[in-house]
Amino acid sequence: MDHPRTDAYLRRIGADRPSAPTADALRALHLAHLLAVPFENLSVHLGEEIVLDADALVAKLVDRGRGGFCYELNGAFSALLVALGFEVTPLQARVVGKDGRLGIPYDHMALRVRTAEGTTWLADVGFGTHTHFPLAFDERGEQADPGGVFRIEDANTDGDGDGDADATSVEGAAEGDLLVLLDGEPQYLLEQRPRTLRDFEAGAWYHRTSPASHFTQSLVCSRLTEDGRITLSGHTLTTTVGDDRTVTELPTDTSVLEAYDQHFGIVLDHVPPEPNPTEG
Repeated sequence: MDHPRTDAYLRRIGADRPSAPTADALRALHLAHLLAVPFENLSVHLGEEIVLDADALVAKLVDRGRGGFCYELNGAFSALLVALGFEVTPLQARVVGKDGRLGIPYDHMALRVRTAEGTTWLADVGFGTHTHFPLAFDERGEQADPGGVFRIEDANTDGDGDGDADATSVEGAAEGDLLVLLDGEPQYLLEQRPRTLRDFEAGAWYHRTSPASHFTQSLVCSRLTEDGRITLSGHTLTTTVGDDRTVTELPTDTSVLEAYDQHFGIVLDHVPPEPNPTEG
């Protein structure tokens, strides 16, 4: 991105241009992105194409005032960070389901970011409810974050060579893979091999089209707030402030469109159709 385009992106997230690509600057940009740009899968239900091209992703967020899901959000954020002088490497991950099973390859995209100080961080603005700030990539102890207590662990199937799985092993993990945990619960299995945005096209196609994808089965638009989170799913608006949770049913399509605009800055001409839970 050129200088004016980068400035437009920074205005979109309400962030100042950092003087250098430092760890503090990365933390500020990461939080600003989460506060301004929603995690949403509206394109899936509006029949919109999802193009994994940096310029197209930035245009969606900056020009159209939209959000997206992991490939889109982290893809655009990567372009911003590179324009600001950070060294960024996309990484592929497989999400750990509630049953403990791994999702498809290229199920998720996260970012390894190297700063001017030579420190390396795991940045992820595309996983919904997750970290507010980047995680220290090489730290294997607990890392406290407003979103919870996180940990990055080695996930080798047999790290000591004795033929027995280690305590932190994950079925399907390969040598060098890492497991990201939140409050002790596995979130995703992260591969350290560098990837490019185009590598995730099959994963994006799957999540946009497959009846088995949770993105085709649900409709969500969610954004971090200064004191909690706000989420719109269909006609249900959920606001969380600390431990308090308020659920409001929006009675009309007009009220839903107003909520998209008021809470997320998203202007739509019609309400996205809600998925039929009996399908698939």
